[in-house]
Amino acid sequence: MLAIKNNIMAENSARHLGTSYDKLSKSIERLSSGLRINSAKDDAAGLAVRELMRADIAVIKQGTRNAMDAISMLQTMEGAMAVIDSALIRMKELAEQAATGSYSEQQRQIMDNEFKQMIAEIDRIAGTTTFNSINMLNSAGAANVIHFGENSSITVNSVDVRSTALGVDSATVSISGTDGTNAQTALSLVTTAIERKDSARASLGYMMNRLESTNEVLNIQAENMMASESRISDVDVATEMAMLTRTQVLAQAGVSMLAQANNMPQMALSLLR
Repeated sequence: MLAIKNNIMAENSARHLGTSYDKLSKSIERLSSGLRINSAKDDAAGLAVRELMRADIAVIKQGTRNAMDAISMLQTMEGAMAVIDSALIRMKELAEQAATGSYSEQQRQIMDNEFKQMIAEIDRIAGTTTFNSINMLNSAGAANVIHFGENSSITVNSVDVRSTALGVDSATVSISGTDGTNAQTALSLVTTAIERKDSARASLGYMMNRLESTNEVLNIQAENMMASESRISDVDVATEMAMLTRTQVLAQAGVSMLAQANNMPQMALSLLR
């Protein structure tokens, strides 16, 4: 029906053009953001899954940082124990020197003075070596829990490498004397101290290895979860570009047809002349 009051063709063309522009806007939004889901209305269920996965990924990544921080802490402690190792070796060397009968009592006293200084240095290192105010060398009963997420953690136990724990405290061990008897006893005690220190140092070493393995697993887990999150959330650029091109063509056609529809009432006016 030819009419001038209601231009149904123009209304229809405008409705289709509006739909095309909405789709065009959505494609541009997705391509510019790189995300298929930019709001809940895009995919409510997908958005919920994505946000949970993002939270899990963030926790895992923080867990990897926790593991690396723990490794740094253990490396600090192990490095301090390397210095303690050097002190014990020097103490054993001094005890061996004092054990022989070719030195005087005065000379053994000089050796003992250095021996005592090495003991004091061991206690100083064990008492002052810290990482973020945490000391792991002056107590065998302390435990540090390294957390990697919900219901996942590793407990790293402290060690005691003070002279009293090693059995070479200055109150009971000496290499002075008129003969080498005290030095021979000290030699045996220092050997035992080195064995105890080696055991404590080894415990830090295998915990570092375990934390490194944990960190590797967490990185793989985070990578796989990021891939899953990407499949849910990220836009498929090729598909979206095809949709954008199709929508652009429809929008251009809609503009052209709307212009034609707006000219249709002119045909009715020609009949009124």
